[in-house]
Amino acid sequence: MSNWLYAGVRSAWLLAGLLSPASALCLMPAAGAQEASRESARPSESTEEMLKRFVDECVAITPGEGQFPKSFTIGGGDGPLALEPTEITLPASFRISRYEMTQELYELVMTRNPSRWQGRRNSVEMVSWLDANQFCQRLTTVLQTQKLIAANETVRLPTEAEWEYCCRAGSTTRFSFGDSAVRDGDRDNKASILDDYAWHTGNAAGNDPAVGVLKPNPWGLYDMHGYLWEYVQDSGTKPQSADESRDISPVNSAAKVIRGGSWRDHHSLLTSASRLSMPDHAMSDAIGFRCVIAVAP
Repeated sequence: MSNWLYAGVRSAWLLAGLLSPASALCLMPAAGAQEASRESARPSESTEEMLKRFVDECVAITPGEGQFPKSFTIGGGDGPLALEPTEITLPASFRISRYEMTQELYELVMTRNPSRWQGRRNSVEMVSWLDANQFCQRLTTVLQTQKLIAANETVRLPTEAEWEYCCRAGSTTRFSFGDSAVRDGDRDNKASILDDYAWHTGNAAGNDPAVGVLKPNPWGLYDMHGYLWEYVQDSGTKPQSADESRDISPVNSAAKVIRGGSWRDHHSLLTSASRLSMPDHAMSDAIGFRCVIAVAP
């Protein structure tokens, strides 16, 4: 088995709870401790302020206008679930969360915080794909009631095509910042270039960070590489367009795609094309999500 394939399968087993995480378990990055402390010291916000901040922090993506290309090439990566390079045209504009979903907003909407690594502005984890979708449905209702989104808009998970489009941010390289994660002299799991943008096994040791501690990609989106794998709408092994709702899984409709790699993973799993498949009910402290706001089909 190749090193990449072994890493991908091992990561999937870890995430599904089929392999003991003892050898991979580590606390989250010390570099984020100071930032997380500052976040926890912020004045408390009202419910309305927190909801408005979430909407205001979303980034407007307008395919075909300005810096946003109308089409892009999805896939082209390595590994057992790699997609064949395919040109995809995105049919409509949308807004995407600048950050992975935080624990404070998840708890506000769902009245619970299941996360293993607790922190108000940390990414929420230990949630399933089903949980993430339920959250999106409830948040849609709340934001419409507060008139923070239009009546014809909905909060949902991004499609896989939307997710990779935003992760690449106009790039055609392995990462949004270039083809290489490492500098000369890096060994084993060290990736000095990637360290500026992503939490991975090479720099995840210490305290759990708040979202947005590291550098964003060219479109101002944080943690698209690493920190947590992120759920997308899609089932099976092929990407959907934003206007597709049919189940396209050739094997199991309960298998959902996760993207981007996590703090538990070697840097080779954090590329723009990296993807794994997980059961829709599985949970892990290495999986979270971010949301899209878009006009409902």
